[in-house]
Amino acid sequence: MGQSTVEFALLAPLLVFAVMALLQVALVVRSQLAVEHAAREAVRVASVDPDSGNARAAGHRVLPAARIAVGVRPEIGAPISVDVSFHLVTDLPLVGSLFPDPDLRAHAVMRAER
Repeated sequence: MGQSTVEFALLAPLLVFAVMALLQVALVVRSQLAVEHAAREAVRVASVDPDSGNARAAGHRVLPAARIAVGVRPEIGAPISVDVSFHLVTDLPLVGSLFPDPDLRAHAVMRAER
């Protein structure tokens, strides 16, 4: 009984650390998906609305802290692009300081419809 308790006491911190590191990676992946979703929403609005402010507003509804750059409005049928960037702070206790704070980026292109 005593030996298994000592082994558990030695391995428990490593196991907790591994679970926390996995959770931090999952949070980064979730944020990258949000950045891609914001880019898709912004370019969808940019393809039908000539006002780039509405496209930025659509992206900010998905990810309020994102930086959104809408390309120049082309003629109908030509591609319009949107770039979204987001600085993620990795602040999960125990492991957040071990991961660098990533700059997440996404690019989306759609044809202008109106």
